[in-house]
Amino acid sequence: MCRLKDCEESKRRRKWGIMGLKTAAFAGDKLEKLRNSGVVSRSRMKLWIIRATTSIFLWTCLVQLTALSETRGLRVLKGWPSCFSQESAAAAALDAQSHLARVLPPKRVYKNNGYLMVSCNGGLNQMRAAICDMVAIARYLNVTLVVPELDKTSFWNDPSEFEDIFDVDHFITSLRDEVRILKELPPRVKRRVELGIIYTMPPVSWSDISYYHNQILPLIQKYKVVHLNRTDARLANNDQPMDIQRLRCRVNFGALRFTPQIEELGRKVIKILRQNGPFIVLHLRYEMDMLAFSGCTQGCGADEVEELTQMRYAYPWWKEKVIDSDMKRREGLCPLTPEETVLTLRALDIDRNIQIYIAAGEIYRGERRLSSLRASYPNLVRKETLLDSSDLRYFQNHSSQMAALDYLVSLESDIFVPTYDGNMAKVVEGHRRHLGYKKTILLDRKLLVELIDKYNSGSLNWDQFSTAVKDAHVERMGNPTKRLVIPDRPKEEDYFYANPYECLETQSEDEPLELTSI
Repeated sequence: MCRLKDCEESKRRRKWGIMGLKTAAFAGDKLEKLRNSGVVSRSRMKLWIIRATTSIFLWTCLVQLTALSETRGLRVLKGWPSCFSQESAAAAALDAQSHLARVLPPKRVYKNNGYLMVSCNGGLNQMRAAICDMVAIARYLNVTLVVPELDKTSFWNDPSEFEDIFDVDHFITSLRDEVRILKELPPRVKRRVELGIIYTMPPVSWSDISYYHNQILPLIQKYKVVHLNRTDARLANNDQPMDIQRLRCRVNFGALRFTPQIEELGRKVIKILRQNGPFIVLHLRYEMDMLAFSGCTQGCGADEVEELTQMRYAYPWWKEKVIDSDMKRREGLCPLTPEETVLTLRALDIDRNIQIYIAAGEIYRGERRLSSLRASYPNLVRKETLLDSSDLRYFQNHSSQMAALDYLVSLESDIFVPTYDGNMAKVVEGHRRHLGYKKTILLDRKLLVELIDKYNSGSLNWDQFSTAVKDAHVERMGNPTKRLVIPDRPKEEDYFYANPYECLETQSEDEPLELTSI
């Protein structure tokens, strides 16, 4: 019995012992699992904290850079360096400091009288001047301006939108203390326009600012939206309030900044030119459309004259059809031919080894007409010869964007020489005056063709011809001067954007820029 009890007791002890071991082992495993899970949880927590911190850092970096970059938007994503490299971080810090110094102007608070929509017409520089006028008009009328629509139906047939040429965000924010500018109408107002509740008209050319107050503002107040469908030369050159004149300059020289892509490529062209020394920009207006429009056919054959005439008749909005080319040339109303340009540059003692950058579209009859210019000035270049085709790939078939490149190079040239006083010649002339009266040779075409004809006929020898050309241009170097005012004949006055003297640094008119050989 005792043995049996002892056996049972022994079995019971072994059983409980085994169970104790199992329980202890189970408890140990559970404890180990708890420990391991704690480690895993802490690891996961650390990982989560690292990820969250990194995300917050990256997001903060992006937001700050976007805010500090003022209006560059996509440039932050496309062109700015990574936040992780030490060098790029230092560069970003320096860039941030420079941006912090440029505080956005406070928004101007005013009672909005309505909305002004505008459709610009013409080429790049004609539209550029018009945009400046429209901003000034919108400011004066206390209305909201919608970002201007650019011309897509002119001879150039360029599909570019405003934001394809100009930095639209900079345009809007840099002028926010003057006028409210929107990329598009608010939905409620947009619906009114879609329903046809809008007044469309071309304003009267060369109008005083009071015309817009007395005639246009009541229409805006009545219809809430007015659309001006032609904008070229709609604001008078002279006798406007000083704040209006200065605002036109502020828009032109500050707010109308080209896109980062255009400015970057422009800098590249200028760098290539500078590596080879000084350079002249020759704005050679000898493109087919210019000759057809003006009717100037000097040096052209009979078949070329016929081709240009047919082109002129093909465009109904070119009002002048029957043109006496010889008479127009004698009046100085034709662009100089490449051959006349060569004689003029040589007479001015322009160094034959200097680089001459041709800022123009395709020259009519190309190399045949450029042969004499190339013979006298072998360092003849264009953007197409300085850049790879890949650089210009996105600009091809966009004449306004190509013209913007020429504009940037023209501003930086040592000398700017336009052979015709078109819109680009005038606007670049005025911009170079703003940059400190940089030398711009303003050719007296009427006198030049007379002197050239005398030289070609033998009435003048070379020395006499060269001396006469130099004497005629001593005072035509972009010198400081006031605009010519002709009452009741605004088209014949000096153009505001060629000489916005109200906005320029004063310089004595008795100190003309010297004509030095280069």
